[in-house]
Amino acid sequence: GHEAVLSCPYVSKVSLLMVTWKMKCSACCLLAYRSDRNETRKLNCSERMMWKYLPGSDPALRIYPVNLGDEGNYSCEIVSSAGNFLLFSSLTVIVPPVVTLTCDRSGVVVCQASAGKPAADISWIPASNQSTEEEVRHPNGTVTRVSYVGWVNSTLPTVTCLVTHPATNQTLSL
Repeated sequence: GHEAVLSCPYVSKVSLLMVTWKMKCSACCLLAYRSDRNETRKLNCSERMMWKYLPGSDPALRIYPVNLGDEGNYSCEIVSSAGNFLLFSSLTVIVPPVVTLTCDRSGVVVCQASAGKPAADISWIPASNQSTEEEVRHPNGTVTRVSYVGWVNSTLPTVTCLVTHPATNQTLSL
């Protein structure tokens, strides 16, 4: 859902003739610019893929909003008076999980980190060696983690779930 910008640096003192972005797969996006005609072309590209700036001054690729299908390897080829230059970029998409904390009727506290990529880590305060964890891997590459801890005979008034993930850290308490 956020913006991804893949840069394709070149020395601006060298005259740029052509820039081409390609996604590494069959029948995928091709984004090209020719400076002599001041012409841009798009082939098999979604509307979410575009030039971030004017391609003649900065040929960065902008993807907005990013989705999981955009993950993969990209190449940028620059043709200039100094020669041809090829740059490779790898785009990894990170998805923050949706976090919930509930307590069922039997006194089991359930902390769930849904549809994150990569999988989130779940821990408890106070620390518990009585917790159990389940993991569900979804076809789109996301993961749901669920952690359970018993809270029936606890003398402590609060239980806190800590969810750690590259895109977000969340703390929920009951």
